[in-house]
Amino acid sequence: MPIISVVVELLDKPGQLLSTLEPISRGGGNILTIIHQRDKITPLKRVPVEISFSVEDERDAKRIVEKLKEKGVIVKSYNEIRLIATTSVMVIGHIVKTDLSDTISRIDSTGFAEVIDMELTMPEVNRPSTAMLTISATGQEKLEEALDILREVCKSKNLLLVEPINEV
Repeated sequence: MPIISVVVELLDKPGQLLSTLEPISRGGGNILTIIHQRDKITPLKRVPVEISFSVEDERDAKRIVEKLKEKGVIVKSYNEIRLIATTSVMVIGHIVKTDLSDTISRIDSTGFAEVIDMELTMPEVNRPSTAMLTISATGQEKLEEALDILREVCKSKNLLLVEPINEV
């Protein structure tokens, strides 16, 4: 069952989002997430909205996108989501001092996994920090490979890795 991501641009007025979701629902799409990016108003004074949904097959998604365009919805991008396996882990230690950017880059540079979300807590400069990382990958096997990379990075940087916090 493919998972599809569509980015549309909507006027910031009541009913626009509902009107956009209707063809997805009628076309057999099961809405998974909606990210309404009000802080990123376009030059045409529209709001980008990313909608992720699952469909029975790719043809259903193409029909849905065509229906959206027929309704006058501006479709900025449309693609199948390739990151389908997700987990969250906690990293504890001197995360910032040991180059947080490098730690994240080791995952992101694989081409099959990415750190898609992070929450960092730094109580004091010289005390250990805590980071909650959410990692997504192209499949469960690749997610495990990304976690192996993170385990090695944490070991080399003397960071504690607590896993999994929650599996999605």
